[in-house]
Amino acid sequence: MGYGVDRGSQGQRVEQMARKLRLEAEGGLYHVINRGNYRADIFRSERTKGAFLKCLGEACEKTGWRVHGWCMMSNHYHFIATSPADPSTLKKFLGKLHMTTSKQLNKWDGAGGRKVWFQYWDSQITFERSYLARLNYIHHNPAHHGVVEKAENYPWCSMAWFAQNASPAFVTTVNNFKTDKLEIQDDF
Repeated sequence: MGYGVDRGSQGQRVEQMARKLRLEAEGGLYHVINRGNYRADIFRSERTKGAFLKCLGEACEKTGWRVHGWCMMSNHYHFIATSPADPSTLKKFLGKLHMTTSKQLNKWDGAGGRKVWFQYWDSQITFERSYLARLNYIHHNPAHHGVVEKAENYPWCSMAWFAQNASPAFVTTVNNFKTDKLEIQDDF
């Protein structure tokens, strides 16, 4: 594997290993993460967060991906989704999402042509324990980062929707699942 180069938030050089080969499976579950290029804050207002959610929904409709949980922080997002019959559409799905949001954000910021997104990371979830832990992590990300005390109070993640729409037993299972250490193949 080779190395890539990124620039940190202070412009410092950060070397990174090249990514692993992407695994694709029909109806597979995937945890997707991306952040702003140079770790920049992307979601600085409700307007930018709302635009991203709208684009996420539209990209799902066009490509057949189904989102289970999501969270947007100031400089990154996470989501867990199930692939459609053709799992190779992840690249198309994220390309559409990132192109549309980049154009809109650059227009609003008066920064035409700026690269907004870094290269995304995805991991296929192959174990139920990993799914439960990652869903917990995504839902509680705003509380983990100290943005809110209770994730249900953060409007830019799916926790409140999940708590209201999933069965109480499933909500309890996910909320009680530990995210600090997983000892299974697809650890994160």
